[in-house]
Amino acid sequence: MPILTRAIAAEGADLHVHERGRGEPLLLLHGMTGTGDDFERLFDLDLVAESFRVIVPDARGHGRSTGHGDELTFGRCARDVLAILDALGIGQARAVGLSLGAKTLLHVATAAPDRIAAMILVSAAHRFPDATRALLRAAAKVGRSQQEWARMRALHVHGDEQIRRLWKLPARLAEDTIDLTLSPQQLSTIKARTLIVSGDRDPFYPLELAVELYRSIPHASLSVVPEGPAPAGVPGRARGVREDGDGVSFEVRPGLRRGIRGL
Repeated sequence: MPILTRAIAAEGADLHVHERGRGEPLLLLHGMTGTGDDFERLFDLDLVAESFRVIVPDARGHGRSTGHGDELTFGRCARDVLAILDALGIGQARAVGLSLGAKTLLHVATAAPDRIAAMILVSAAHRFPDATRALLRAAAKVGRSQQEWARMRALHVHGDEQIRRLWKLPARLAEDTIDLTLSPQQLSTIKARTLIVSGDRDPFYPLELAVELYRSIPHASLSVVPEGPAPAGVPGRARGVREDGDGVSFEVRPGLRRGIRGL
């Protein structure tokens, strides 16, 4: 199926976006240190594109998108998403977000509730507990092997400084006490039908956060994955979770695919 690629300007960055298919718009948002190509390993996108207009961006400072990683906040990523929808002439979309992408969607759905019709959130959070902030700081200090450098260079095309900024990003987000502080009152304004997917052994985003989201978002459902998963794209994943390079457990994939059909 033909893939259309373009760059969309947003707040000083050029956001790499590719799309395919026709039908209702479906936005796919990857996790931290990942790229939009991660979804090629999660779904048969040509098959999905038979039912949806599939729109897959690289987040600011990730992959082929420009913009420094130290410019990234969840709120700014949400504004980037709205800029993409505006540039493509899309009033409302369905969406799937992994980790960074899930938090971005929470910001979009609270800032502009009419723009998201339905969404699937994997490893989402509306706040960072102290334990999560400590884990994020520790993740940013992990030494990197030559194999990890090679993998990242294949994904992020703007040089090693781009990669260094991405690896420092978890610690910087951990120090931000304003960006990810969505209250139950704010979450209650979300209009989108929402499926929350959480692992029961996720050390970064414990199940309690998913339950809080479920109780606060009016049209929410909750799916709990036994023995996982850890957040996509963040180092230090939980043991016992089967993975293949994109950081998303095999166990979560059937639920995501069923969720896509239900959007």
